[in-house]
Amino acid sequence: MQHLPTQLIAVTRPRLLVRAAQAGLSGYRRERHLPRFLRGSESGRDPGRLLAALCAAEEACEDARRGREADYSFMRHVSLLIALLAEMKAVNQTPGTA
Repeated sequence: MQHLPTQLIAVTRPRLLVRAAQAGLSGYRRERHLPRFLRGSESGRDPGRLLAALCAAEEACEDARRGREADYSFMRHVSLLIALLAEMKAVNQTPGTA
């Protein structure tokens, strides 16, 4: 059975993107990967703001993909999905965040 955030993302994203993100979850290191998506943002301190920032960045990638824009990056999109899934999982596992 799939994890809930993965199910939600899988509904609207191509299966290849979701599978690539799931495969990359084991290599995700928050302190290494997260700063490149937040770039000077204070969002990393608040889980709600962090998830909102990641969702916005991933949505921009999805819009670029659907629009077949020249600057679309599959690697960045997968990296954002990995970060998004990992952070959702971390929030769901944190006590007191039900």
